[in-house]
Amino acid sequence: MSHDAYQSYQTVHLHAQTAQASPLQLVLVLMDGLLDELARARAHIEANRYELKAASLDKCVAIINGLSSALDLESGGEVVANLARLYDYCADRLYQAGVALDVAPLDEVRGLLTQIRGGWQGVQARHG
Repeated sequence: MSHDAYQSYQTVHLHAQTAQASPLQLVLVLMDGLLDELARARAHIEANRYELKAASLDKCVAIINGLSSALDLESGGEVVANLARLYDYCADRLYQAGVALDVAPLDEVRGLLTQIRGGWQGVQARHG
């Protein structure tokens, strides 16, 4: 499959997933996209594709910023405040990975985000 065809498929698939998704489902879609992009960024670092690495890390940070900006800090309490700090930490670690060309911070962020994603899945399981 060509890269353009794959991109078209991904776009259509994303539109289908988000068309009637709940806010929680949208968070999970964003998390999945973020984890996929982290894997691409890791591969770009390992293959010395620096421009592609930068683009992937920019996408990752944009997704994290989107997730963070959707948090209700005023009424979300301590859990939401901690999640916001964790998102900020992840964005900082991605910056460090990009500057140092080091995959270890990416792996750390991937582990943290996988745990967060699991928490969101738990919320979805409890509340439908």
